[in-house]
Amino acid sequence: MKIKLDRTVCDGFGLCAVHAPETFSLDEWGYVSLVGGGSVAPEHERGVRRALLDCPVHAIVELRPAEDAPRELAR
Repeated sequence: MKIKLDRTVCDGFGLCAVHAPETFSLDEWGYVSLVGGGSVAPEHERGVRRALLDCPVHAIVELRPAEDAPRELAR
C-alpha cells in the first residue's frame, strides 16, 4: 500500500498518529509527517486505513498502483 500526505491540508488533529504511529509522526505543533516515505507495510495497513477514514480534512490519500489507474484514450 502507498499513501500520500498533503501537509498543506492537515489541521493537526493527530488521529492518524493515534491509529498508525509507525507510519505517522507529529511535530511539536501537532502536524503530521510520513515515516517511511509513504510505503506502508502489510502489517500496518489496518491502522493506516483507519487513519484514512478518520482524517477530518482528508489530508491522507491512498495511491493506486499504475496498472489500476485509468488509462487515457488514444486520440
